[in-house]
Amino acid sequence: MTDLKIYGKNTMSINNMEKYDVIVIGGGPAGMMAAGTAANNGKRVLLIEKNDMLGRKLRITGKGRCNITNTADDETFFDNLPKNSKFMFSSYYNFNNYDVIDFFNTLGVETVEERGGRVFPKSEKAIDVVNAMIKFIKDAKVSAKKDKVVKILAEDNTVCGVKCESGEYFADNVIIATGGRSYPLTGSTGDGYRFAKELGHTVTEIRPSLVPVETKDSWCRELQGLSLRNISIKLVKDSKEIFSDFGEMIFTHFGVSGPVILSASAHITDKSQYKLILDLKPALDEKTLDKRILRDFESFSNKNFSNALDELLPKKLIPVIVGLSGISPYKKVNMITKEERETLLKLLKNLTITVKRLRPIDEAIVTRGGIAVNEINPSTMESKLVKGLYFCGEVIDVDAYTGGYNLQIAFSTGRQAGESI
Repeated sequence: MTDLKIYGKNTMSINNMEKYDVIVIGGGPAGMMAAGTAANNGKRVLLIEKNDMLGRKLRITGKGRCNITNTADDETFFDNLPKNSKFMFSSYYNFNNYDVIDFFNTLGVETVEERGGRVFPKSEKAIDVVNAMIKFIKDAKVSAKKDKVVKILAEDNTVCGVKCESGEYFADNVIIATGGRSYPLTGSTGDGYRFAKELGHTVTEIRPSLVPVETKDSWCRELQGLSLRNISIKLVKDSKEIFSDFGEMIFTHFGVSGPVILSASAHITDKSQYKLILDLKPALDEKTLDKRILRDFESFSNKNFSNALDELLPKKLIPVIVGLSGISPYKKVNMITKEERETLLKLLKNLTITVKRLRPIDEAIVTRGGIAVNEINPSTMESKLVKGLYFCGEVIDVDAYTGGYNLQIAFSTGRQAGESI
């Protein structure tokens, strides 16, 4: 018998000779959703988590605020899934974004909608979401155990349980909800990929997604800490635009990050030449922006060029733009030529950053790649290769942009797996 403290102050005991209907590996959002759902449908469920707390990664999601979903309409939701979006049709329509909001409201978590349809707990505390999920599985009478699964047991292509460091546990159904490889300190170390491979499944290439970007341009590092809002970006691959977005970004000691950069990173998939092209004034077309620059120049006609951009740009950005323009910082504004003004204009509308590489997967919000979706039944989340084996959450080869879409994937696939058993 083993004392469990995975629920916090409460302790439970589990006899590892008992047989369960369902074993869920992983106590993240997908795993807890799957476990609670299956238990509410009358199944005896054992949830195994190798960390000493449930929802460890969920606790830091959204900078500790937890962006649980997005109010986007269905078409927009699927547009925000750049890979294998069709796989999500069944599970999403079964348990969509408004179902998730209702789910948490019922558990006592009030939600608020912010810019871009992002939905957060009203308290702005991710721990409230975690506690609600723990309440959900406790009320459903899910048994929970802190242990590490080392192997899934199967006979004749049918699962029969799991082998843990402490012993074996038996069940006719096993759900892999182990997450991906991002944020490994939270326990996402890719265990699920190994389990799936051992049972004959294909795992597509694992790489970072929604991850900051290192740049070749040294001036980016000079802007470390500078945030830009209401800018638009284009991601260009070998001179062809492949992605665009509008929103916020930040310069770092290695390059760039922030919401629009993280979303763009999902499209940086190989070693091609990628460039990020920033429009610092997307609300103004070139003609209107030129009039604005002329107006500012008239106001500062006797000032040096470097002192004439205060109303147009953040202070920290001015010396960089001046340097990139090739215009002497000491040149009087009333001496600047039309050609030089056009150079400045094009720079503001097309500030180009050359991508060096993505940051390591340890820094990624989500993992790109995972269990091949053509080997999973999208209507049930059950393996097409092994009877009684199910998948949900980030371990599957589906991911999305920032904005609450990835947690929606976890909740939808977790609910689908839990209901299908």
